[in-house]
Amino acid sequence: MQNPFTRGRSAALAFALGVALVAAPAIGATDVTDIGSLDQTALASLPSFQAASRQLNDYGVSLQRQYTARAAHASQATQQRLAAEFQGKMADKQRSLFGPLFAKAEVAIASVASSKNLSVVIDKRIVVFGGQDITGNVRDLLNSVSDPVPPVSTPPPSKVGFVDQQALDQAPKIKAAADDFLKFKAAQDKIAGDKLKAAKTDADRDAIVKDYRKTLDDHQNQVLKPVADAKSKAISDAAKARGLVLVVDKGNIVFGGTDITKDVADKLK
Repeated sequence: MQNPFTRGRSAALAFALGVALVAAPAIGATDVTDIGSLDQTALASLPSFQAASRQLNDYGVSLQRQYTARAAHASQATQQRLAAEFQGKMADKQRSLFGPLFAKAEVAIASVASSKNLSVVIDKRIVVFGGQDITGNVRDLLNSVSDPVPPVSTPPPSKVGFVDQQALDQAPKIKAAADDFLKFKAAQDKIAGDKLKAAKTDADRDAIVKDYRKTLDDHQNQVLKPVADAKSKAISDAAKARGLVLVVDKGNIVFGGTDITKDVADKLK
């Protein structure tokens, strides 16, 4: 079954995008030439990132062997402590290997964006048409002998905005609705599970599952839809107030953009 919260967030973002675009129908292609895109997966295939991935994998294999040897005859409490210890070591190793690479990549992206007068760079995955693809420029800069030089200027104001939806989902009203739905779903899971155990035929089981899904959908429409609609309207209103032509999720922003998360959060209070 689909995750209702993922579906709700996607619906809210899709709605926000539509409203933001409609809010500025006069914007033409010549007005959005300051938007760039970047294929982040292409950067992950660079030799430096591949080498770091191999080192991290080898380190993980070594840690796993150490854990297996030390946890073989240890108590459950000791095993949990060792697992936490090794997970911490793995995280530290990951930061030490990839931290400098990510920092260098960020400088390269900012440098290319500045040279092309881009106000925002978004993940190419969500781009169907338009924008300047700077993947090749960034890749070439990262492959060069010298380190990229940070731009001297900050990105210009962007007509592309973004929201941190994870942060918005912690707003009291939204979190309360989500918690309510999770509690309701847990109860329905148990009820449906008990019914399925007692079911005699496939037809009975199909009817139970159908009723279970309808019950969840009805409660979702009752509890989650109102807050999803409220979030959509808040995003739309904040985007219009800033004169934005597009709003995306923060996870799709690579560089620049206008953060309207606080604006939206204030409207949700």
